[in-house]
Amino acid sequence: MQTYHEFLKEVLIPEAKLKDKVAELGEAISQDYKGENIHLICILKGGVMFLTDLMREITVPHTIDFMAISSYGVGTRQSSGQVRLTMDLHEDIRERNVLLVEDIVDSGNTLSSVLELLATRKPASLKVCTLLDKEERREVDVPLDYVGFKIPNKFVFGYGLDLDEFYRELPFIGVVNEERYTPPK
Repeated sequence: MQTYHEFLKEVLIPEAKLKDKVAELGEAISQDYKGENIHLICILKGGVMFLTDLMREITVPHTIDFMAISSYGVGTRQSSGQVRLTMDLHEDIRERNVLLVEDIVDSGNTLSSVLELLATRKPASLKVCTLLDKEERREVDVPLDYVGFKIPNKFVFGYGLDLDEFYRELPFIGVVNEERYTPPK
């Protein structure tokens, strides 16, 4: 198994910048929802690290829940375009202020499908917070209410984002040198 040092092309967003941005997002969300409760919904697995750090920065009362969505084939870096719900919410969101927490938005296809599904469940409000916005890959216009970083169209990993299910634990966002990376067998 390769260590990430062998194929890390560059650190795109260092740990300190991530921490500062998450604190800034938490403050903005807390201001916008002052006097209200919010229900955070995290899309698994990539959003977990971002969610746990973001929760610590949000000062208004909040609850959490999780969804798992599949739109990527095994070993692929491109969305198949077909979105499958592999784990649904455990709680009813009717009449609740919902904030969907995402790790990265690129084509917008998955997010669009999730937002359509959640809207049918009649939340009081439905907003989106994403850590990374890969805007130049957008195929579907989706509303992004809170954005951490706009990033170029580079293959990234770390801070919750995986590389063939590995390296989610890294405290930074790195760019893969695809010429040097070999997927595990």
